[in-house]
Amino acid sequence: MQRGIGTLLIIISAISFGAMAIFARVAYAAGADPITVLFLRFVIAAAVMLGIMLARQISFPRGRTLLSLVLLGGVGYVGQSLAYFTALTMASAALVALLLYVYPALVTALSAIFLGERITAIKLGALVLALLGTALTIGPAEGGQPLGIVLGAVAAVIYAVYILVGSRVTARAGAIASSTVIMSAAAVTYSVIALFQGPSFPTTALGWGAIVSIALISTVLAIVTFFAGLERVGPTNASTLSTFEPLVTVLLAMLFLHETIVPLQIIGGGLILAAVILLARSEARTTSADPQRASTSES
Repeated sequence: MQRGIGTLLIIISAISFGAMAIFARVAYAAGADPITVLFLRFVIAAAVMLGIMLARQISFPRGRTLLSLVLLGGVGYVGQSLAYFTALTMASAALVALLLYVYPALVTALSAIFLGERITAIKLGALVLALLGTALTIGPAEGGQPLGIVLGAVAAVIYAVYILVGSRVTARAGAIASSTVIMSAAAVTYSVIALFQGPSFPTTALGWGAIVSIALISTVLAIVTFFAGLERVGPTNASTLSTFEPLVTVLLAMLFLHETIVPLQIIGGGLILAAVILLARSEARTTSADPQRASTSES
């Protein structure tokens, strides 16, 4: 049961993250720049999460757990997003996206090396399907400057480490407390960056609505459900299931931005769905075969 819920939570997270690119396009069209969007995203999200914690009387983590979460948000999340957005200015969007989505493979390898996670044939097969599907969904990648390629790879490495560390820390602090500290730390860091750069706020109500949507849907909902799912299915399954995100982005771009989908993208989407179904059926069989073990296992 816990694994099935975890799978659903990760898919909800991927859908929420996948919508962010569409909201961002609207915000940029209204005059906002990436740093301002990221600054407002985390400030609004942190305020909402702090309100939730106060309303539910949830205690903040302390000691090493608190420090780890602060570093995850203020260094890990910020470092990953800055590397990714900077890479986009030096290389094609498709190439940068392909480099980023190497992270499920990195998470799988690191989980086996450092966490001793058992990589089954089903997990490996689902990973291969997901990575191939992601490559087809994103589409052909053009070249870019060497620094842009390096930064795209750095973004993938940082995100893989972020997920790996997060799988350990959130188990101690809980999804809501962990998300609150991470968002707050990212908000502080981006506030400093925005102060030095100078913010560029959106000039329309639609632009502000897009930024609020990024904060509430693509940050609060996305991060909380990701960490809640991560606790239940482990880092390897969570990262593989997260490849559902680019499929969502492509479909929403077709529906709302009138972008076209080519046959290879349809095939790629089918492979991603096959990977998700394969993992979901595997988790369901595991739960059915050994419910006590499934409810206590992390991966």
